[in-house]
Amino acid sequence: MKRRNADKTSADDRRQQVRSRYGGIASGGQCCSTGGASSSCCGKGTRESSCAQTSVATQLGYSAKDLATIPEGANLGLGCGNPTAILALGPRQVVVDLGSGAGIDCFLAAKKVGAKGHVIGVDMTPEMVGKARENARQGHYSNVEFRLGEIEHLPVADNSVDVVISNCVVNLVPDKGQVYREAFRVLRPGGRLAVADVLATRPISQEMRNDPERWTSCSSGALTVEEVTDRLRSAGFESIEVSALGSDSSVESLRAQDEIGVVPGEVRATKPRGHDR
Repeated sequence: MKRRNADKTSADDRRQQVRSRYGGIASGGQCCSTGGASSSCCGKGTRESSCAQTSVATQLGYSAKDLATIPEGANLGLGCGNPTAILALGPRQVVVDLGSGAGIDCFLAAKKVGAKGHVIGVDMTPEMVGKARENARQGHYSNVEFRLGEIEHLPVADNSVDVVISNCVVNLVPDKGQVYREAFRVLRPGGRLAVADVLATRPISQEMRNDPERWTSCSSGALTVEEVTDRLRSAGFESIEVSALGSDSSVESLRAQDEIGVVPGEVRATKPRGHDR
């Protein structure tokens, strides 16, 4: 019982560390990279110019054309890829973004699903949700909404979503398996998962995993391709594809991950048809 309580406290502490860091980023009160573990999910931070944030975003797979269409303030220079480019989104689809931040991927998805589609962003940080909602208001997005909640316990109905996306957030969660189980629950049969995240290419020491700076900067919470595949399979997914893309040490925001063998990756999976739970 003591060990179970200790594990729960550790998970709660980790969650609060992540919430505190990204709340500060959303409010503009701190740089995204506050220490030595600069990261792909932390770009160059909100104190840098919008040009710097655009540069980081284009390095991570966003086109300048797409970035020009979203509300100012939606791009915080975060992420480790572009989940809306991992698979094709279509008209009328319902999309959920896990850890939606200021809304960049939600707004890009909204344009692809159209006025009769719907996009739901879920984030556990009140400041991020508030910022995203303001961005949606300023951009006049009627098919996007943002909900406060943990991605391990999604405020979304069963079998109600066509696509679940996420960008460099699953690694921040203590129980990745629970995230994938929740994604499976909310997806309709035949629904798809598309995640940009970081992946470990070699073992990460417990000391590094316990380091709040490394964990919250999307470094030490990474799992291997095999570990992610196992968790997806255990959640019930099929057609699983987990790909480590490698790193580019010339990209400043990826250097900290490269030092410990963590690289950007892409995750694709499908909920089997005929499976309604």
